[in-house]
Amino acid sequence: MRISAHTVCTAIREDIVNGVLPPGSRLAEEQLAQRYGVSRVPVREALRTLESEGFVVSRRHAGACVAQPGDQEAADLLDIRALLEPLGAARAAQRRTEAHLKVLRGLVRLGRQRAGQGQEADLRSLGDWFHETVAQATCSPALTALLVQIRRKMSWLYAGEPVSRAVTVWQERGALVDAIARGDAERARSLTAAQIERSAPVRRQHRPITVRTPKPAVNMARGQI
Repeated sequence: MRISAHTVCTAIREDIVNGVLPPGSRLAEEQLAQRYGVSRVPVREALRTLESEGFVVSRRHAGACVAQPGDQEAADLLDIRALLEPLGAARAAQRRTEAHLKVLRGLVRLGRQRAGQGQEADLRSLGDWFHETVAQATCSPALTALLVQIRRKMSWLYAGEPVSRAVTVWQERGALVDAIARGDAERARSLTAAQIERSAPVRRQHRPITVRTPKPAVNMARGQI
């Protein structure tokens, strides 16, 4: 079965965000192809996509490497987030479908349950899914792509919400879904802006993660990730 460049791109991006491939590390096509069990062609295409997203840079005589964003770039990302996420929430309130609402309500229900029980393992993935669904509910491919890319970079550069705030965070997300369901764009915008202002993300310190198995880090046979 031919593995798509999109699937390889997703796997490499996840390893970058999780610190398995730390900033500055070289991304040799042959090694990546062996790691993910694919040919070099989808790896090459994936690296081009990741370079356009800002996760990868190409250096003369060194090839592709994981990007090393500076403090100014990281600070600018916070400013961009503060501008775009409230806009995205407002657009979602105006354009969401019943399918979007069903997913958002289900995620809030699961998030509250996991947070209340202190089950930390699923909270990050649930939060990512929640924000990507809000982005999709804008029904604007361009805005969705920007919001998703910003969220991925936030996960890469900044530590997530402290576990102690998990219950409050999911209560806030529930209030946002209520506003989106009512079609209240201004309420959705203000709730999102307030949540961003309350959060104080800490710059993440990336360290290499030792991979103890020669098997691929991701089971590429699952298809699209």
